[in-house]
Amino acid sequence: MKATEANLLKFLRKSPQFVIPIYQRNYSWTAAQCRQLWSDLMRAGRDEKVQAHFIGSIVYVERGLSSVTSQEALLVIDGQQRLTTSTLLIAALAKHFETQGLGELLEAFSNKKLRNYYLLNPDEDGERHFKLILSETDKETLLAILQNTPMPAETSSRITENYALFQELIAANQGELEAICQGLAKLVIVDVSLDRAQDNPQLIFESMNSTGLELSQADLIRNYILMGLEPKLQTELYKTYWRPMERAFGQAAYVVHFDAFMRHYLTAKTGDIPNVREVYVAFKGFARGLKGDTRDLVADIHAYASYYCAMALGTESDAALKQAFHDLRELKVDVAYPFLLDVYHDYKQGRLTSDEVLRIVRLIESYVFRRAICAIPTNSLNKTFAGMSRTLKKDRYLESVQAAFLLLPSYRRFPGDDEFQREVKVRDLYNFRSRSYWLRRFENHGRKERVMVEDYTIEHILPQNDALSKEWQTELGTDWQRVQKDWLHTLGNLTLTGYNSEYSDRPFAYKRDQVTDKDGNPVGFAHSPLKLNFGLGKVNTWDEAAIKTRADRLAVDATKIWAAPQLANDVLDAYRPATAQPGQQYSVTDHAHLTTGPMRELFEMLRKSVVALDPCVSEEFLKLYVAYKAETNFVDVVPQAKRLLLVLNLSIDDIEDPKGLCRDISNIGRWGNGDVEIGLSNVDELPYVMGLIRQSFDRQMGGPQDA
Repeated sequence: MKATEANLLKFLRKSPQFVIPIYQRNYSWTAAQCRQLWSDLMRAGRDEKVQAHFIGSIVYVERGLSSVTSQEALLVIDGQQRLTTSTLLIAALAKHFETQGLGELLEAFSNKKLRNYYLLNPDEDGERHFKLILSETDKETLLAILQNTPMPAETSSRITENYALFQELIAANQGELEAICQGLAKLVIVDVSLDRAQDNPQLIFESMNSTGLELSQADLIRNYILMGLEPKLQTELYKTYWRPMERAFGQAAYVVHFDAFMRHYLTAKTGDIPNVREVYVAFKGFARGLKGDTRDLVADIHAYASYYCAMALGTESDAALKQAFHDLRELKVDVAYPFLLDVYHDYKQGRLTSDEVLRIVRLIESYVFRRAICAIPTNSLNKTFAGMSRTLKKDRYLESVQAAFLLLPSYRRFPGDDEFQREVKVRDLYNFRSRSYWLRRFENHGRKERVMVEDYTIEHILPQNDALSKEWQTELGTDWQRVQKDWLHTLGNLTLTGYNSEYSDRPFAYKRDQVTDKDGNPVGFAHSPLKLNFGLGKVNTWDEAAIKTRADRLAVDATKIWAAPQLANDVLDAYRPATAQPGQQYSVTDHAHLTTGPMRELFEMLRKSVVALDPCVSEEFLKLYVAYKAETNFVDVVPQAKRLLLVLNLSIDDIEDPKGLCRDISNIGRWGNGDVEIGLSNVDELPYVMGLIRQSFDRQMGGPQDA
């Protein structure tokens, strides 16, 4: 690698041609960045004391061997944004000289010289005629500007907007044309030339973008895949797979969604969930371990990206699946995408029908919604879905998905009908994060003619007003304040209406029978066509009993809308893990240090705290230690005379231990499961030690994660 300081204009003049590789991202500088360059240029041009202004580096590698008679174009590895913006600025300045009929200003500043020195190779034909060749849409737009020809059908908005901006700035400052030229002449870059035989462009590229600020994970991954390939193969793979994938996402969605997609893709492929900030690092490790060639990898990413677009971006063509995916998006169930990517792949491979996929999607929806209603923490969901595909029997696909849900342990459980009905009746559903979602699902379940719930507003049958009218107080009884507090935002008291303002805080009988539209037609609850209002016309008094009765009915409906999987016991038994053969049983009495001595009381306090972490935690006494587990052991306690020796089931790198009390025992023989050891000698240490145990438990549960 050779790096030297260079004047931008001299650098452009001596260079044969710059080509932006096909895998590079499109031109993306905004007006703000162009205005900053302009401001710097004008400051340098107006001030004689400023000798130069540095604008950054341009890193390039020769496409092949050059000779005196034939100079090869230079492939730009880094700096295309600066190079393209400078070209647009010079093109705008040349256009100004041309339209204003200006002659030469200073040395080498005229329309002809600006174009022939810095924009064109006047003695070359075809693409070699131009100093800079961009990629894809950017290319055609820039060439149209340089040739003064009509714009292509699909223009690059950033190219045209920034070119127009520079034209405006030059016109607004035409009285300082000499300062503009002086400033342009003072721009300086670092000219970084790579030797194809000795330098690794990918490593240099990574080091220059190690902060992750300039390029997204998507940019880094694309460059990693395509940069090392021969130009012909780069072009083929980009046009066949990568560019269609970018188009499928859409320009804005690609920037927003691709990093998330790649994280889900890697999770689906490996079973491990990459850190959101280290997706590129995880991808490199995955790619290096593959046996196939690059074409297979890019084709696979392209296929899975199409699955993701169907689920996450609404491109699914099957109407029923499209609606189901829409409902999942409203619930924000991103953590299910790794599993769904596998399901959709199997669907495309013919292992599942569209109806079976639909039933699986609805099971996921029911699982997540029921758990949200039952206020079960969401931090295990990512782990649940990351590994689910690997547990299935693909020859009995739907059945094994149902079994997988039914056999989840307590903290990952699929809430049963009784638990779900009990909780859905008392949960505050008005302030539920997906309020419009559950109302829409209730109203449209079983309908072929869907109701646009968005056209209605939510109605509290018993009003929200703290100062209830005398009529309402009488209807609710002497305990009206408690009734309002307990049931106001719950299922039994909520419905939909298009006449919220007409209903206002009126008594129930008025809302039921007397509300009319502008033409005098009755539109009260008794006349409402909405399913949620069925039965309200037959209710005489709206009190606590009426709210509970309606809630009971709707809760039964809810178990049908968000249905639980159903399998016969004998079928489910075939999926249960083999039960371990009963062996010798131990208890606390088999541990002398826990029955007498100073550790007895400390152990009782510890076990009480550990078991209280979650209802799923179980305790098992073994011969030499006591195990606490959710699915597997997360902490084991080895009783000793003067302390309890705790073994935590995680690595030393994964634990946050500000006091530095933990010991790495990964390479040491020990009792218990895990690689981290901590001693507990007295009750004062218990709160800190419980914080460490909680980390091990949370890691097994899947870590903090929103659904």
